Amino acid sequence: MIKSMTGFGRCEEADGEKRLTVEMKAVNHRYLDINMRMPKKLNIFEAGIRNLLKSYIQRGKVDIFFTYEDLSENKISLKYNQDVASEYLKYIKQMSEEFEINGDISAAALSRYPEVLVMEEQTADEEELWKLIEKTVSGAAQNLVDARILEGENLKNDLLDKLEGMLEDVDYIEERFPDIIADYRKKLEERVTELLGNTEIEESRIATEVVLFTDKMCVDEELVRLKSHISNTKDTLKAGGNMGRKLDFVAQEMNREANTILSKANDLEVTNRAINLKTEIEKIREQIQNIE
Repeated sequence: MIKSMTGFGRCEEADGEKRLTVEMKAVNHRYLDINMRMPKKLNIFEAGIRNLLKSYIQRGKVDIFFTYEDLSENKISLKYNQDVASEYLKYIKQMSEEFEINGDISAAALSRYPEVLVMEEQTADEEELWKLIEKTVSGAAQNLVDARILEGENLKNDLLDKLEGMLEDVDYIEERFPDIIADYRKKLEERVTELLGNTEIEESRIATEVVLFTDKMCVDEELVRLKSHISNTKDTLKAGGNMGRKLDFVAQEMNREANTILSKANDLEVTNRAINLKTEIEKIREQIQNIE
């Protein structure tokens, strides 16, 4: 199977009082470019998230949006600092003895002394939070991959159709070439006869001119290479995997061969077919830009 570089994935997971929603969208890019928008509380997990995504995505510009809700953030706990309270009592007793004053103090009064009782927000368990993030990001990434695979199959079918059309043009040019040589020979003989009248013409001179014309017009090598590139591209598409960069290079080579065929064309039909080849190759190159 092949994968497109465009797609969308979304996943929402909840764990107790925490809820996380992850949305990601991907478009074409030469390399893997990940951009994340997340609450500051999740920033410490950025490196882990990037490493996780690399197991799902190899190329593309991916924008990821996190929505995090933690109801436990509004909960606080009361902490009793016994050591601080003991210090207060020790010095109160010392002051009472030194100044001969009443040193009685109630627990309620002691609790109001600074740092004896402290209000603290509950801290999140990083391990539990990472489990939630990992599950949600993996779910969204898998949905993105599924969307890419679906579009990738459509791309593959479209490319295979275009390649078949190119083969028809290549076969036509290949079959047309002998007719072009025969037409040239006939026109050459008619032209010479017209100029020289009934004077006998040496066959060797005609043959020499035809050979020179044939050598100038010959596109056998270009057609063979073009057929090879088309066959290779079809096999690669059917094999599947990450192939975007490879196919982009092959498409450039196909375009080079089509340009050479067009430059050598001395026939209207061949010219039209060569132009059609270049048009189809350009369409193929645009489609290949979408493949991972």
